[in-house]
Amino acid sequence: MPRYLPEPSSSAAARIGVLLINMGTPDAPTAPAVRRYLAEFLSDSRVIEMPCWLWKPILHGIVLRTRPAKSAEKYRKIWTREGSPLLVHTQTQRDMLQGYLGETLKREGLPADCVIVEMGMRYGNPSVARGIETLRQQGCTSLLLLPMYPQYAASTTGSAFDAVAACLQQRRFVPALRMIGSYADHPAYIEALKERVQKYWQREGFTEHLVVSFHGAPEKTYKDGDPYYDECCRTAQCLTTQLGLKKENWTLSFQSRFGRSHWLQPYTFDVLTALGKNKLRRVDVVCPGFVSDCLETLEEIGIVGKEVFQKAGGGEFNLIPCLNDFPPWISAMVEILIPEVRGILKPQAALESPKNARIF
Repeated sequence: MPRYLPEPSSSAAARIGVLLINMGTPDAPTAPAVRRYLAEFLSDSRVIEMPCWLWKPILHGIVLRTRPAKSAEKYRKIWTREGSPLLVHTQTQRDMLQGYLGETLKREGLPADCVIVEMGMRYGNPSVARGIETLRQQGCTSLLLLPMYPQYAASTTGSAFDAVAACLQQRRFVPALRMIGSYADHPAYIEALKERVQKYWQREGFTEHLVVSFHGAPEKTYKDGDPYYDECCRTAQCLTTQLGLKKENWTLSFQSRFGRSHWLQPYTFDVLTALGKNKLRRVDVVCPGFVSDCLETLEEIGIVGKEVFQKAGGGEFNLIPCLNDFPPWISAMVEILIPEVRGILKPQAALESPKNARIF
């Protein structure tokens, strides 16, 4: 068996490959599929920062025996005819981004197909390795990574880079590599979020209170230097400022707590309970840390969060959809990526110029 994977024949015109990396999803809303997905996800040391000798018995002896069936039931509530919402939305984002990037490149006098967009899931299918292989087969000699996590966290963006690095260790040819590490307060991203919320309010009316909910993380990671909490705060502040909200009309919170340790606070369900007890007539929730609707938004917030709020005495509850295939979001991705694309193309053009030719 060869040490390195074989490479495709070289292309006359080298291309840039843009790889969208999202978290992932089970292949089906069944216990066996969820078990495979969780086994990969929860075996990542970026996600569970515990010694293997301590965590592995818990994972295989308890978690993977009890959690898959419960999680599969939750996935069934949000599964669509086309499949997993996260996968479907990411595929659509890939296809739309290819078109939007092509139009931008043509306006700049560049071939529309000099940049190829593909996707890969950190856990599950299609994998990051498959995405990179697809890009290499299409002649991509440079790789530009766009993790679909606006706020950097070691457990998401850091783990996405780990997956790419592990894949490239198996390849004979290692492409030039760039990564968008964070875009938590990028003006185009914030503008897309603002337009998403405003369009929802134009259609459904204004809310009494907006909850800005992000995925949680253990407090220890923040104390150890992970910038995730600060980046969530920046996103929330930028968004609510653009929306013109007063501080008393919105709340930052964190959801999806796992385990018994202390996580970033306040917890979303605690916030919803308190707002319900205050008899608020309407609460809307937006989840800026997710660019695609998924289990954590549709089920955890849209179904369970609603029950928590109304059981505590609250009134109307609305989950504002994630960015998904919202055109301003696709345009925002172009704005985030295009400076990096130019940065790759200009050195390539200089190297290909005859005056820079070198004789060996």
